[in-house]
Amino acid sequence: MTQTVTRLFDTYADAKSAVAELESLGIPHGDLSLVANNADGAHGEHEGVDDHGDVTRGTSTGAVLGGAGGLLAGLGLLAIPGLGPIVAAGWLAATAAGAGIGALGGAATGSIVGALKNAGHTEEEAHVYSEGVRRGGTLVSARVPDDLAPQAEAVLARHNAVDAATRGSAYRQDGWSSFDETAPAYTHDQVIAERSRYGTATEHVPTSTSSF
Repeated sequence: MTQTVTRLFDTYADAKSAVAELESLGIPHGDLSLVANNADGAHGEHEGVDDHGDVTRGTSTGAVLGGAGGLLAGLGLLAIPGLGPIVAAGWLAATAAGAGIGALGGAATGSIVGALKNAGHTEEEAHVYSEGVRRGGTLVSARVPDDLAPQAEAVLARHNAVDAATRGSAYRQDGWSSFDETAPAYTHDQVIAERSRYGTATEHVPTSTSSF
């Protein structure tokens, strides 16, 4: 049996560190995935995304972080409905986009919520995680054997992961109800404001897991 362990991070730096430690546990690159908001252009410009976060002139792909190794060496620029411009690598992004990142040649189709639910996460988790990326966060997901799941959970917790239930409650206090892939993607300024809202404060609780 395997489990899908997923967590949201407010900063890309924390997510990157978590991925590196997961790799050091021996988790294959094919079982890891990272999806990070790129509305601020931190990982390069995405020329194929319009003001609503829709792909308009194709998807540029390829490594965007100089010197990165492992999973991060495969990061590509793309757009997934509702998220706007992102950088991503791994199985989760490929499932959400409806194809492998390197094979995307036009508008990306698929659903990040659907991909998370297919991985075994609850409806609530899938919507909060998707909304978290839309608002500027980074999602890390790993498929691991049952006996390795506790170690993977500990790794994600050590790197300042966000608790989905707590963050979902905060979103709902502002009138949010669920992730809407037809809603406009967050702008650069909105992402910066959202990140500033939470700063480096995180909730250290057990990682969400789904058994298969």
